[in-house]
Amino acid sequence: MEAGDDITECIEDRTLVIANHQSTGDVPLLMATFNTRKQILPNIMWIMDNVFKYTNFGIVSVMHQDFFILSGRKLREKSLLSLASHIYKSYIPLKRKWMILFPEGGFLRKRKATSQQYAIKNNLPHLEHVTVPRVGALHTIMDCLNPEKAAANNNSTIGDRSVQKLEWILDITIAYPKGDPIDLAAIVFGNRTPCKTLMFYRLYPMSQVPQDSDSLSKWLLDRWVEKENMLEVFYETGQFPLDENSNLPTPVVQDPMRFLILHLLFIASTYFHIQVFAAAYHYCSYLIY
Repeated sequence: MEAGDDITECIEDRTLVIANHQSTGDVPLLMATFNTRKQILPNIMWIMDNVFKYTNFGIVSVMHQDFFILSGRKLREKSLLSLASHIYKSYIPLKRKWMILFPEGGFLRKRKATSQQYAIKNNLPHLEHVTVPRVGALHTIMDCLNPEKAAANNNSTIGDRSVQKLEWILDITIAYPKGDPIDLAAIVFGNRTPCKTLMFYRLYPMSQVPQDSDSLSKWLLDRWVEKENMLEVFYETGQFPLDENSNLPTPVVQDPMRFLILHLLFIASTYFHIQVFAAAYHYCSYLIY
């Protein structure tokens, strides 16, 4: 299901998508949602945890030149420099339109306790359904896709600066029934009862997004506090708090043939990866014993 702002206006424009992150199921569910709009998936760049590189769609993402970010405090600065380099060397030259970022930097269940401790130390709002978003990657992206800042940095790899400007930020709130997210294993093996997952959209033109560092950090935190409040209502009532300008929840309707082909490829890819891992396990066992 999808609801909220109409996103047709930004489909062919350079757009940064930010979303809350609850489980390994978030990425494939977003892929399935975007699949209904044929202009999006060929022109998208994902920023995802390095662990996804070793899943059955990892090789596709590598070939598509998505970016795999390394987690961990010690690697954070290096990852941000690598992200900036990737934007200049891949995202801009390939003329990608959308870029997907999970600012929380990890799954809710893994980051919740640490996030709440950080919030207490820094006098930030207490969050239960989301975690305090990290701003490093957002600042890096905004700097790279800001013509004035890029010119000030004298970056020679940019080329035509007029085509690199970021025009929209699309804020997606992913909501699972009762806060129980679907994981990748449930998608692969189908061992969970079907449920309705909601994608709620808020679309912001860049004219409404602050550019200076401190204001941008506050703006991002405000969006996550808004998510917290909406998710709390959703988990309690089963309904999202919609305003008068929001579109009502509607089903995400797939093209049957396209969806069948994608699922067959997914099943074949999953089987191939299982066989590869099984062969590797047996080979290692043979060497050991």
